[in-house]
Amino acid sequence: MRLGKTAVVLGGSAAGLCSAGALAPYFDRVLVLERDELPAGAGHRRGVPQSKHPHFLLNSGRRAIGALFPGFEDDLIAAGGLHLMPSMDAAYLDGEGWSARKRSSMTMIYGSRILIERVLRDKVRELANVVIREETAVGGLTIENGTVTGVEAGGEHLDADFVVDAMGRGSPVGGWLAAAGWPAPETQTLDAKVTYTSRWYDLPAERPASWWWRHLVIMPTPDRGEHPAEHEFLVNFFPVEGNRVIACMGSWGLEMPRTTDAFVETARRVRTPLFAAAMDRCEPTSEVHLTRSTGNKWRRYDRLRALPRGLAFVGDAICAFNPFYAQGISAAAGSALLLREHLSRADRLDAGFGKRFLAAQRKALQVPWRLAMARDQGYECAEGTEKPREWKRRILAAVSAPAFSLVVGAAREDDVVDEHFAKVFNLDESLGQMLRNPRVLAGLVRYRVRAALGRHRVPFGFDPRAEPPATDYSPEARDAAGSPAGAR
Repeated sequence: MRLGKTAVVLGGSAAGLCSAGALAPYFDRVLVLERDELPAGAGHRRGVPQSKHPHFLLNSGRRAIGALFPGFEDDLIAAGGLHLMPSMDAAYLDGEGWSARKRSSMTMIYGSRILIERVLRDKVRELANVVIREETAVGGLTIENGTVTGVEAGGEHLDADFVVDAMGRGSPVGGWLAAAGWPAPETQTLDAKVTYTSRWYDLPAERPASWWWRHLVIMPTPDRGEHPAEHEFLVNFFPVEGNRVIACMGSWGLEMPRTTDAFVETARRVRTPLFAAAMDRCEPTSEVHLTRSTGNKWRRYDRLRALPRGLAFVGDAICAFNPFYAQGISAAAGSALLLREHLSRADRLDAGFGKRFLAAQRKALQVPWRLAMARDQGYECAEGTEKPREWKRRILAAVSAPAFSLVVGAAREDDVVDEHFAKVFNLDESLGQMLRNPRVLAGLVRYRVRAALGRHRVPFGFDPRAEPPATDYSPEARDAAGSPAGAR
């Protein structure tokens, strides 16, 4: 059922492209307005500085984009995306040392942000009624009798029956509404002062024999004693298409290297020498890219009594997350899919439609938002409306790392805990839902008791100064070869 003649999407990044896919079945024409000139292939552009850093496409995001654009995943892999099983293809330095390698049900597709957006643009351009207009700056909304009727863009007025704001963290739409007499939304914020810095490399033509892994992950140290600041870094040696990797270091509240020399020297002081050694075997192909705009920000349009009819918000324009947690694209795609579902049930785009969509979107956004808060509220350097009282912050800081280690440890040995932990990571389940599951709680208690007795089923804590073990500790592999000797 068509709900109008023209829908306009403000912004041509991942959130805007997904929104175009959601709108296409319900409007005669969908117009995507993008300020930048878009690259013909997978290229960087000014409006997406985050494209120079690693991006995970979580399973919830994969499914949402696949529902909006059938064949997306196959096209992404055909374009060079890597379909990997992180538990087998990634080496994790977590806790005191390397984790064991073992099979799990979770797979992921690795690829750069620029590849993801290129494939998305290709899928959007297959839709006959969608037009992407590049190098078009949007200057305002036209609102008549409480309804959005158009946008001012590129020096002209464009009629619109529906508008989606996908203009990102810096979206001016809230300001335009306030200037037109609408109330400004309450904004929840928490900035944990995350800074991350990345550099791109070409991998060697032949990988060393010891590189069974494709992805390196180095988590911050659990050590509360004296240690180098670099041991607090979250580090990735992240594989992307074209036999390339993105070397990335990030931290909460610490200074990060800005020059190539400083980047290389800093890499030698992280928790394992493998990161710098891997970089030494690769050929650098970029300068160092640093990003500071990483705060969590939720514009609570859902709490306003009224908004103009015919207006929706998707992606960072409504809720932006600390990029460390890889939630942005997946949350945006989920909102776009939710919008399509609401459009499919609507017979008109009245005030009730907007309220119903915002209510459903709020429920969906609470899952990644609470995950981000659970970690970032524990940092003393954090600032914003969601900064907890000091006593609460101290408790969060004290319990979050041990609780995370408990869940990770139990997931190593319990398939049910592993399954639900993967669901939480991929935004398919909330942290609260997982921790209310009786079977998960039983698995956590069982693991804690076995750990106290020193009866670990899967070894962990392998020497971080040594190569991560290549042994497959999956139950089927242990049964076939006999239980291998563990690290602890």
